[in-house]
Amino acid sequence: MASYKDKKVITIGVVSELTGLSERKIRYYEERKLLAPERSKGGTRKYSFQDVERLVDIANKMEDGMQTFEIRKMEQRELKNKQLRERMLRGQINAAFNMRK
Repeated sequence: MASYKDKKVITIGVVSELTGLSERKIRYYEERKLLAPERSKGGTRKYSFQDVERLVDIANKMEDGMQTFEIRKMEQRELKNKQLRERMLRGQINAAFNMRK
């Protein structure tokens, strides 16, 4: 079951109020592929609480002088590292219990 933080149920107006970011800036971050809200049947953007946290993090990094492409590259690197750690851990578990795929 998905966590409530992952459910995309928050509108852009509420996200704007929660983060202090303008709707325009939120859409800009989406254009720069820093987040991907879902769309309702009517085309309304829907965000999760995790997206809200991510937007705050992005805004803080931008305030510190980072560019959107740097943030995207850093997030891609972090994702690759996480996937590598998971594969290594799975391999260690399989080796410890003599399991095969």
